[in-house]
Amino acid sequence: MKGRRFFLTVLGFLLISSTVSLGQAFGSSSMGRPSVTVTDRYGTALRSSLTPQQTYQQWVSLDRMSVWLLQASVAVEDRRFYRHYGIDPKAILRALWQNIKAGRVISGASTITQQVVRMQYSTKKNMGGKLKEAFLALYWDYQHSKEEILEQYLNSVSLGNLTQGVQAASLYYFAVPAKEVSLAQAALLVGLIQAPTRLNPLQNPQGALEKRNKVLQAMKQVGAISSSLYEMALAEPLGVERGDRPFQAPHFVRRLLKDAPSGTVESTLDKDLQLYAENSLRNHLTLLKDNHVTNGAVVVLDNTSGEVLAYVGSADFFDTKNQGQVDGVSAMRQPGSALKPFVYGLAMQHGLTAASLLKDEDTFFDGGYRPRNYDERFHGAVTVRKALANSYNVPVIKAAEPLGAGAVLEFLHEFGFHSLSKPADFYGLGLALGGGEVTLLELANAYATLARGGILRPVVFAQNPLISQPTTVKRVLPETISYILTDILADNAARADAFGLNSPLNFPFAAASKTGTSKDYKDNFAIGYTPRITVAVWVGNFDAASMQKVSGISGAAPVLRDVLSYAQTKYPGGEFARPYDVISALVCQETALLAGPECRHVKEELFVQGTQPKTYCRAEHEPAQTPLHFVFPAENDIFNYDPSLPPQAQQILLQVSKTAASCEWKINGQPLAENGTEVWFALKEGEFEVQVVCAEEIAHTHFKVL
Repeated sequence: MKGRRFFLTVLGFLLISSTVSLGQAFGSSSMGRPSVTVTDRYGTALRSSLTPQQTYQQWVSLDRMSVWLLQASVAVEDRRFYRHYGIDPKAILRALWQNIKAGRVISGASTITQQVVRMQYSTKKNMGGKLKEAFLALYWDYQHSKEEILEQYLNSVSLGNLTQGVQAASLYYFAVPAKEVSLAQAALLVGLIQAPTRLNPLQNPQGALEKRNKVLQAMKQVGAISSSLYEMALAEPLGVERGDRPFQAPHFVRRLLKDAPSGTVESTLDKDLQLYAENSLRNHLTLLKDNHVTNGAVVVLDNTSGEVLAYVGSADFFDTKNQGQVDGVSAMRQPGSALKPFVYGLAMQHGLTAASLLKDEDTFFDGGYRPRNYDERFHGAVTVRKALANSYNVPVIKAAEPLGAGAVLEFLHEFGFHSLSKPADFYGLGLALGGGEVTLLELANAYATLARGGILRPVVFAQNPLISQPTTVKRVLPETISYILTDILADNAARADAFGLNSPLNFPFAAASKTGTSKDYKDNFAIGYTPRITVAVWVGNFDAASMQKVSGISGAAPVLRDVLSYAQTKYPGGEFARPYDVISALVCQETALLAGPECRHVKEELFVQGTQPKTYCRAEHEPAQTPLHFVFPAENDIFNYDPSLPPQAQQILLQVSKTAASCEWKINGQPLAENGTEVWFALKEGEFEVQVVCAEEIAHTHFKVL
């Protein structure tokens, strides 16, 4: 018998190879690869791709299928499956006799193996095609075990509604994997094989039910199930509902599907955090609608591993009007002030400290470059801490100028900003103010590098090895400087002059943050991080149209606050770990020297061990007392009130030149309870006349709020 089978197989091989190439006959398949399913980090499906046949197919091994599926398919499709060699002569004769008696084709004789061959090689239905199919079936049976053939069959059959294979069908119709389908459910799926469209259980439930019962009857007849199991299965309701085909995190999944070969990609995404970020962005953009803000993006990274926890490419993937399919996480945008921490990080490696003084004054740099501050004012000599925390522009250019644009660009490349691909001369010193284009993902990973103490690691998208990912990890900034930069970005008091004490960047947990707004208000960024999580947000318009009256603190920052606060509950960060060689010292803020006993403006500042000042400040440096005057605001200053922000986030600090006197304040003639030399004032529309009396000296100023 074995010799005869081998002879038939060889004969078939010779017959087929005389008409088609070996590759066409045996080496190639028309099935293509199955769907790729992307899950979140906890196994929840985010999306499955379509196969080349435009179906959803998830390949599973035979041991991950219910035994009822195997028994039902054999009972209905090929009862002698385990006894023939690929074709069934008895079935052929039986079908031939039945068709002759009926005068028409009422019965077929294709075995499961022949059906597999037909699906694999698309054989024609004429006599030549049937002959080829028969010999290919013999060859397949000779080359493969029965289990391999059955696995191929049950993963390949079309079961309607774009489902291919029992796994995709069982998930779609019953929301359970193929391993968990009941006897009745297995019978229904096998019953769909012969006519998946006509018996569609969503459109023809009665026809599907009748076919299911016939499959159960066939299983009983061949002894696959007992009479009691048969009766129990008959009594089970059809129980079919339109299945869920998730379409979550579309930009993120699209990015993974480009590189995934097949199977299941276990991504790093946290679906709950993803949905929260999507909703937060969408809700906040609704508040900014009147400011001509139409879109945004959010990315969340796990600092420890570099894994992507959330990836929101746009507010609505299907919003064609506002180009929702553009991926804002990987789009090139100007980051504005968001690059300043890295410029200061480089300068600190060349002698600058957080206490160093930089003059914020009207300055022309090489090439006629003349930067201005967001508030259109200059603030005199300021410490690096104040300059960075309040995002003043002139000081960072003064920090970058001695380094040169080339060194700044090279350092940004070290931090992963490879989108800055043009030569340094193209950017000039304006690079320090975000005068180049980077991606939100690059920004997020650069700030995550600060959170890791200066260690750059690649962004990770998947947990299983289906996706090839870079693995290089390197130090790009000393841990000490990274910590000092983080301390500045977390210093709510230091940034109060520009942002107020109760801005969205004032977190109730350890967090560092920075905003950035590009030229002409086309792009608005906010990035924040804890020791564990980094969140980066962009808002703007994909068509590069300018926003109206939207700054970093009113545009992206509220989304940052929402998402980072939620992420903190899921991934608590604790406190930033201070390196042992970061020390603190009392310094005079007017001279950047160690504070002497007569110094008036003293602050405890952080230094890398060995970089702290070596000499003490003497009282002689202090200038002669000047008449009482307003430091801020200046006469006739104009402020804008933003109704989209909470009132507590919109305050200005009224300051006079005295430092120790007790003062009496009046605004529009109404006395204030405060008696210091600094008073916080909550903005509201109107004109305001401020009077202050300190030690018999009087000063006035006037400002407007629009």
